[in-house]
Amino acid sequence: MVLLCLIWGAQQVAMKAVAGDIAPIMQVAVRSGVAAALVWLIGKWIMREVWLSGVWCRSGLVVAVLFAGEFLFVAEGLRWTSASHMAVFLYTAPLFAAIGLHLRLPEERLSAIQWFGMSLAFAGIAITFLMPRDGTAIQTTNANSLLGDLLGLCAGATWGFTTVAVRISRLSEAPATQTLFYQLAGAFLLLLPLSLLAGQSSMTFSSGAVASLVFQTLIVSVASYLIWFWMLRRYLAARLGVLAFMSPLFGVLMGYLWLGEQTSFGFLLGASLTIVGLLVVNLSKAVGHTRVDRSYPTPKNRKEKMQL
Repeated sequence: MVLLCLIWGAQQVAMKAVAGDIAPIMQVAVRSGVAAALVWLIGKWIMREVWLSGVWCRSGLVVAVLFAGEFLFVAEGLRWTSASHMAVFLYTAPLFAAIGLHLRLPEERLSAIQWFGMSLAFAGIAITFLMPRDGTAIQTTNANSLLGDLLGLCAGATWGFTTVAVRISRLSEAPATQTLFYQLAGAFLLLLPLSLLAGQSSMTFSSGAVASLVFQTLIVSVASYLIWFWMLRRYLAARLGVLAFMSPLFGVLMGYLWLGEQTSFGFLLGASLTIVGLLVVNLSKAVGHTRVDRSYPTPKNRKEKMQL
């Protein structure tokens, strides 16, 4: 999980670092197209998985559009805000996923302590937007940064809604490669035309740009996602979710070390409060799952566990 979080935290930094050579939206389109083909080959020809039929026209299309929307917001947001800011706002996704699942699934109802954590997280988001930002000499620059942060928050919301869409549809029963293929293929088919229409299609294949695309395609979009889905089948999702909050911390750190990005006190305060709130929500889930797993195996709950 530490390695995965390091990879995910570096994702935005890798995109921002070569934005002058390849526009972020084109980076996402290219990496998604190549990764979709690789995931299809892995699922169909290497793992020999049987994909569910009849889900692409409904559930598959929904997650494809949401995934494309998430990275459209990321790509456009990186034009205006820093990679460290994007890393934090993108990982607000569990907030929106928790609210959506609370509304749709009875077993995902939020407890009082979880609502407290949600309140802390949203207060942190408000602080990052409302507190003055240091180091912005021009008001226009400040406004552009706020726009980029807002797009990052939209990316987090879209990612959260993607989680809800998968959980409440037949895709929750599908192999991980099938869901990932729909997401990557949708991002490629939707974002490539958008990059051409927006005039963001020029590409300069410098050594840094090629290295970034290889990292984003093979390491992020294929290897890390497949490892994540593999881990979800073997470990408690709530515990993994808690550990995943290392990603924005790595993102802020690498943005500072790699790109020399500076952050204001208001952003650091708001980001810290947001991460603490998210941890409260997810830690309470992890504790709840642990208590269920350690419950005494009476005949009744033994039967329920066997059914699960």
